[in-house]
Amino acid sequence: MNLSINFLSVAKMAPDDYVGFTFFVGCMAMMAASVFFFFSMNSFDKKWRTSILVSGLITFIAAVHYFYMRDYWAATGDSPTFFRYVDWILTVPLMCVEFYLILKVAGAKKSMMWRLILLSTIMLVTGYFGEAVYTDNAAFWGFVSGVAYFIIVYDIWLGSAKKLAVEAGGAVLSAHKTLCWFVLVGWAIYPLGYMAGTEGWYTQFLGSFNVDVLYNIADAINKIGFGLVVYSLAVNSSEK
Repeated sequence: MNLSINFLSVAKMAPDDYVGFTFFVGCMAMMAASVFFFFSMNSFDKKWRTSILVSGLITFIAAVHYFYMRDYWAATGDSPTFFRYVDWILTVPLMCVEFYLILKVAGAKKSMMWRLILLSTIMLVTGYFGEAVYTDNAAFWGFVSGVAYFIIVYDIWLGSAKKLAVEAGGAVLSAHKTLCWFVLVGWAIYPLGYMAGTEGWYTQFLGSFNVDVLYNIADAINKIGFGLVVYSLAVNSSEK
């Protein structure tokens, strides 16, 4: 019965429903990426297999959530904020773990990994508070979330993670730089979407609009892109 309802919801999707379209494409793209990462794991040296596994888990978790978000959108026409943050609270810390995994060759410690996980969790929990719970104080919670984000940016661009990447050099340094750009540029879309979807001092500058298309495209690019950078590093290192 549920399957038939899901099918009918998708079948009735309007041809100009770009939000629904990006939910569907995002789900399929991230599921395909998961299959690719999982099946390629055994092609690499042991030290890179965990990184590839995490890349596959990131896109797989996102694909499952996008399946539910697509149906939620089709049934209600509302933004699936709850499901989106559940997805992010699982996948974004895993993306932070990738920095630790690729820098282990340079002696990265678990304390760095847990610091990035904690900061990303604070960033997301406070973002959810502002967007879905304490909407009257969205600007305050967005500020706290933004502070956590910028500390992450500092750590990977100028802090201990950057120093380890420089020590490792070669393909690891190149991969680290690319992942840093994903965080600086790709992740910056999310605070912009947050401001567009909430009310605050910034509303007069940005206005308000449906940000689901923006989020969906950004999610696919960031999550699949993260995995492909790690995959490229594993390929280059294994060949050497």
